[in-house]
Amino acid sequence: MGKFHRILEPGLNFLIPLLDRIRYVQSLKEIVINVPEQSAVTLDNVTLQIDGVLYLRVMDPYKASYGVEDPEYAVTQLAQTTMRSELGKLSLDRVFRERESLNANIVDAINQASDCWGIRCLRYEIKDIHVPPRVKESMQMQVEAERRKRATVLESEGTRESAINVAEGQKQAQILASEAEKAEQINKAAGEANAMLVKARAKAEAIQLLAAALAQQHGSAAASLSVAEQYVNAFSKLAKDSNTLLLPSNTGDVTNMVAQALAIYTTLTKQQTVKTQDEAPPACEEPQPLTTEVLKAEQAGSS
Repeated sequence: MGKFHRILEPGLNFLIPLLDRIRYVQSLKEIVINVPEQSAVTLDNVTLQIDGVLYLRVMDPYKASYGVEDPEYAVTQLAQTTMRSELGKLSLDRVFRERESLNANIVDAINQASDCWGIRCLRYEIKDIHVPPRVKESMQMQVEAERRKRATVLESEGTRESAINVAEGQKQAQILASEAEKAEQINKAAGEANAMLVKARAKAEAIQLLAAALAQQHGSAAASLSVAEQYVNAFSKLAKDSNTLLLPSNTGDVTNMVAQALAIYTTLTKQQTVKTQDEAPPACEEPQPLTTEVLKAEQAGSS
């Protein structure tokens, strides 16, 4: 009789003719509503044309039927007004950057107002945002300028990194070159030292062998022969390197020159022998007579 009686549940239901009548039919499925395009002004006074899609569901059929006349129209109007209110709190750059937070704020505002209507807003999505042509051109110029700035910065950073790498490479090359030169000098010095030691040992061994040979019988004669050969070889090379020579008066007397050389050798040998005897303890040995070759050498040296 014109009064709400009950809500019919899914399944089989019986109605009394003339007394019961179905007044409202509500779908409990998720409903998709297109929010028409509308104008909104941002915080920095830029006019935008924006539309969206609203997803909602009827949670209480009784409130959706008797709480509001047209629930879909009411929710759509509420979504539009909430959208304009939220856009007025944001600048143009933040509208594009914070789209997700803007959608969440609109859903919260709609749910707070539509709770008494038995409707729940599940989500709201912004479809298109249309910017005025001049603002769009300025945004494009800003983007291009930002990209040029990034390119310049990246190019300068690349140049700096390249210069640093080149300088580091040169530094490492100089360090390695100095270390190589140091190692080369060390090796060269070690080689020269080893060569000097080898030469000194060879010379010492040669002197020892020469001394042993001179101490044997007829050693003086062999020494005289060697000195004579060296003198003849040296005499044959005279005046080859230079035309100016200073020679003694008896240059052609080989015997006299050999005698002088042996006299010098004998004198040095005697000095070394005397020094050795002074340093060593006295021994009871009889002096040996001088050989004929030594006497001749001394006579030649005294003459």
